[in-house]
Amino acid sequence: MIRVMIVDDDALVRLGLADLLDGDEEIEVAAQASDGLHAVELATAHRIDVALVDVRMPRMDGITATARLRALPHPPRVITLTTFDLDEYVYDALAAGADGFLLKDTDPAEILRAVHLVADGSAMLHPTAARRLIDRYHQSGRPRAAAARARLDQLTPREHDVLTLLALGDTNADIATALGMRESTVKAHVSRILNALDVTNRVQAALLARDAGI
Repeated sequence: MIRVMIVDDDALVRLGLADLLDGDEEIEVAAQASDGLHAVELATAHRIDVALVDVRMPRMDGITATARLRALPHPPRVITLTTFDLDEYVYDALAAGADGFLLKDTDPAEILRAVHLVADGSAMLHPTAARRLIDRYHQSGRPRAAAARARLDQLTPREHDVLTLLALGDTNADIATALGMRESTVKAHVSRILNALDVTNRVQAALLARDAGI
């Protein structure tokens, strides 16, 4: 059972998401919070597997909340909720440790798919929107590009191949198909990549890859 926390200051949004998630037999809505501070309190007191976190909220915004949630001893995975008029916040949320993001008008089936993917250790980076946002706010020409390339030099050629597809938002299944590998082998490669790059999740690995110009 995937225990989900919904974090949004709009009661109607929380209600709609709760109704959607309750329709999935493998998901339990374990908590709801109206701001980031309350979310951190709830995640400290209860086991939460995945948190759906809005970006703009009172008391503590979603970006700060994401960083606080990911710093907990037993951190939940985080999916940031956003709209296109909040594009400028998306990179900050991902850099804070979010495992992905969803637009608030995302198809309900995709929201459920995102929760399952993230709970399983993958990231939910929409193939087109994610690339557009990351490319826009995370340019490889920044001074840290050289440092990023040095970190990627630690990877084997096969790990480079996996990281390249991961940075495009491909799932483990997608990568396995593209590279002719077993999905379990891809998972092992991803784990080694995260350790080698000293990042906490796939999204941060993808951002580092973009820094390096991949």
